[in-house]
Amino acid sequence: MNLKTKQLPSFSFEDGTQVQDVPVAYRSWGRLNEARDNAVLVCHALTGDTAVDAWWPDMLGPGRALDTDRYFVICANVIGSPYGSLSPLSVCPTKGTRYGVDFPVPTLRDTVALHKLLLEALGVRQVAFAIGGSLGGMQVLEWAFHREFVRGLVPIGVGGRHSAWCIAWSEVQREAIRRDPAWQQGGYPDSASPTDGLSIARMIAMISYRSFESFGRRFGREENTTEHPGDFSMESYLRYQGSKFVERFDANCYLCLTQSMDTHDVARDRGDYYDVLNSIDQPTLVVGIDSDLLYPLTEQRELAAQL
Repeated sequence: MNLKTKQLPSFSFEDGTQVQDVPVAYRSWGRLNEARDNAVLVCHALTGDTAVDAWWPDMLGPGRALDTDRYFVICANVIGSPYGSLSPLSVCPTKGTRYGVDFPVPTLRDTVALHKLLLEALGVRQVAFAIGGSLGGMQVLEWAFHREFVRGLVPIGVGGRHSAWCIAWSEVQREAIRRDPAWQQGGYPDSASPTDGLSIARMIAMISYRSFESFGRRFGREENTTEHPGDFSMESYLRYQGSKFVERFDANCYLCLTQSMDTHDVARDRGDYYDVLNSIDQPTLVVGIDSDLLYPLTEQRELAAQL
C-alpha cells in the first residue's frame, strides 16, 4: 500500500507548543466496516516506518494475525521520525528553515494524541486492538488510557516505563552523535551531516537489541574472509549496520525519538505505578523477546502480573 499523508489543521504538544498544518504519514490495508470499529493500529518501532507489509510480512494479509479481510489495518508514522510525519526535518514557519534541534521533544502521549486525531479524521470510531514492539509497545500501553476507543492491547518487548538501563543506552548513543565534529550543535547542513556519530549510535543500538547468547549463536568467533579479512564477522556486521543506517535516517530525528522514548512512563501524572497498571482493564496479550537486552522478560512478566 502506498504511503499517504493526512494534513491536520493544528496540534498542541503536551509542553504547550502549538503547530499548524501538521502532516501525518500512514499506510493502510483492508477496509473500515459499516460500524467503523474494525480498525487495527500497528505501532512501529524506533527507526521503523509504516511499511508493515515489509517488516511483518507473515503477520499481515488475508487469514493472518492482521487479517486484511476482517480488519482495517493502519500504521501511522510517529512524531519525530524522518518518514513523513511532523519532525525535525519539517520546516518551521517562523524560521523558514527546518526545525532541526529546535524541534520540541514529543512525549509518547503526544504521538498517541496525534494518531487519534488521524484515526478520527479517517472515520475510525473504535480500534479492535493496538499492537507494536519497543517504541511501538510504548504507544500501545498509552492507548490503554483511551478506553472507549481501543478495545484490546498487544505490547511487545516493552515495560510500563523506560528504565534507567534503557535511558543509559540511549544517552550513550546521543552522545556519540553530539561528539561528531559535524554535529554543529544540531545545525548541520544536509551535505555534511554527522554520519560518523550516527553510525556509531546505530552500532551501539544493534548490540542492545540482542543478548550474550544470541550473539554467540549467530557470530561466535567467526572471521570475515571476504570484505575485511582478519576482522571478526561481528565487527563487519556492526560496521555494515552503521553505514546503511546513515543512508536512511537523520541525526536530529534520532535524538528526538530516543528522547521521546525516555518520556515513557504510564504512571506519569496518573498516580502510583502499580495502581496505574492495575487500572488498565482491556484484554491484553503481553509478548516478550528472550534475546532482547533492552527490555528483559522481567518487564513483560511484571506487565502480565499487574495489568
